[in-house]
Amino acid sequence: MQKSDTEKKIQQRTSLAVSRRVQKLRDEIARLREAYHTKNAPNVTDDVYDSLNRELRTLLVQYPEFVDENSPENRIAGRPLDKFEKVKHRERMLSLNDVFDKEELRAWEKRTKKLLNENSKIGYFCEVKFDGLAVSLIYKNGKFIQGATRGDGFVGEDITQNLKTINSIPILLNEPHLPYLEVRGEALMSKKTLLLLNSKNKKAEKQLFANTRNAAAGSLRQLDPQLALERHLDFIAYDTFGLKNHSLNKHSDKHEMLRSLGFKVEKLEAKCNNLEEVIIFIRKFEKIRPDFPYGTDGIVVSVDSLDLQEVLGVIGKAPRYMVAFKYPAEKATTIVQDIKINVGRTGVLTPLAVFSPTLVAGSTVSKATLHNLDQIERLGLKIGDTVVIEKAGDVIPKVVEVLTKMRSGGEKKFVMPKICPVCGGAVKKKNVAEKTDTSVAYYCINPKCKAKDERFLEHFISVFEIYELGPKILKRFKDEGLITDVADIFTLKKEDIELLPRFGEKSAENIIREIGIKRKVKLSKFLWALGILHVGEETARDLAINFGTLERLIKANLDEMNEIENIGIAVSKSLYNFFRDKNNLNFIKKLEKNGVIVLKEEKKKNNKFSRLTFVLTGALSNMSREIAKEKIIALGGKVAGSVSKNTSYVVAGLEAGSKLTKAKSLGIKILSGAEFLKMI
Repeated sequence: MQKSDTEKKIQQRTSLAVSRRVQKLRDEIARLREAYHTKNAPNVTDDVYDSLNRELRTLLVQYPEFVDENSPENRIAGRPLDKFEKVKHRERMLSLNDVFDKEELRAWEKRTKKLLNENSKIGYFCEVKFDGLAVSLIYKNGKFIQGATRGDGFVGEDITQNLKTINSIPILLNEPHLPYLEVRGEALMSKKTLLLLNSKNKKAEKQLFANTRNAAAGSLRQLDPQLALERHLDFIAYDTFGLKNHSLNKHSDKHEMLRSLGFKVEKLEAKCNNLEEVIIFIRKFEKIRPDFPYGTDGIVVSVDSLDLQEVLGVIGKAPRYMVAFKYPAEKATTIVQDIKINVGRTGVLTPLAVFSPTLVAGSTVSKATLHNLDQIERLGLKIGDTVVIEKAGDVIPKVVEVLTKMRSGGEKKFVMPKICPVCGGAVKKKNVAEKTDTSVAYYCINPKCKAKDERFLEHFISVFEIYELGPKILKRFKDEGLITDVADIFTLKKEDIELLPRFGEKSAENIIREIGIKRKVKLSKFLWALGILHVGEETARDLAINFGTLERLIKANLDEMNEIENIGIAVSKSLYNFFRDKNNLNFIKKLEKNGVIVLKEEKKKNNKFSRLTFVLTGALSNMSREIAKEKIIALGGKVAGSVSKNTSYVVAGLEAGSKLTKAKSLGIKILSGAEFLKMI
């Protein structure tokens, strides 16, 4: 059946758009690779680089007509630098294909088994994927004679003298000596060493290293061995080549042989009988990864049998028998398809970037907050831009960077609407004082805006932690007329709910039980739940501790509110006006009448940390920073976001950054995670 002219035109337009996108991706990936591998000056994180590569691979699978074996994505690393002697590798130094979740790992196994006998029993070997510089070491009759970088996979750079400064690289191997042996592994810098090096560079006003891999590469790819010696690098071996007529049967045997020869080999490894055991190892390492002394970005999974590796072979630049499982990235790239407006519970209009479902930090997201118009203008963001999104924890991701070099020319500028997209009411802009500056916020001024009401409902229930009531259920209750505002939630009965379609007796019981449990609430949470302008979680806690009861706070005047530390004039006015509004007071009375009990909040008797200010930096090994913060506040202390002369202690975990450096320069007492735990 022939295609119509319209279908042909659509196909041509799609093909042209894909062709342009593929070329843009290739150009940007080549530029980033050159910056990273050749110039040792990365300007984006590995997450961003990986994300662009992943998009390119996906497009080439969907549109194979654009596959080009000579294109930059088929190179392994950067070109060798001219200042070093060139070394041709006897066997090509390969790269690994990446997988990002269990499903992709299982798909790799399925492809592997398809190439072998379907009934073959495959054993796997797992090892840590280090984030360093891949190097090759050549030994003749047990003596180290040459070391080289990966380069482009075929030709690398001779960095023998620099590698000799690494104590964990043996100059002479343990016996028996082989006539020829090539050992491959990773030259590394520990996180601790990087911290000290960057601290030293900062004082000397030198460029800081972006990560441990960049620092290791920068140390080895320069002409002064003395500089390499001062960097205290390490080496972890993981593979051997050039073994002829040797009785090794498995990849894991190579690791044992490397240990016997005197090489440092990572002890965290596992021989696995099946893929489920592989997944268990991946999860196990994920838990300890933040405290691991070296930078890592995943686990290398290999078919352990060397005979099966020989059968599977290599395709392109990567072996079929080996794959790199990458842990979820906190950053990814995507294309902003649209910018939509969310109307919040206070009426503020917040722009949201909308994009195709994108995997970041272990979950798939399709929206990212842009905060306000000022932020859009600071980023220089347009609809159609390729952007970097970041997601830490379970919060909504945010756009942190625009990749302007990826623009095609068809991007559009965003304009804030003049009327509310929900109710059609007028939108007004006003200046809002923030921590660092003054920005412009846009508000819907219609007091009866439906969006305001819905968002407030969701916020209130979220703060009260009534987990059985999600947004869809709340909307359903409103649509069915069971509630008109959030106060009505506390009058619901089981019979009201169980008769609704798709609700049964059990779900109704769960909802009513949860509401009953949560109707008692601390004053701090109650104040936060009310959605008072400028009153967030921490401000609500300060107010509750200082006033103790809701009655005292309602009766307080502006002067009494202003006396509280961290409560400024803007907050005081907002509070004072809120409690002078009869509608707000009637709403509070309705909540109390319907069974909400606001508990008195007293100052903690244990004021061990009274008048002490803490700053938390880095990853604490014995608790999360959020728990540490709660414990400090519970003991009467304060937690600040930045170091100053008023800081009492800095609690420093792994990969602590500039805050630790500043604390040292100011002579502030620094506590390790263990010392802090002892202190509390």
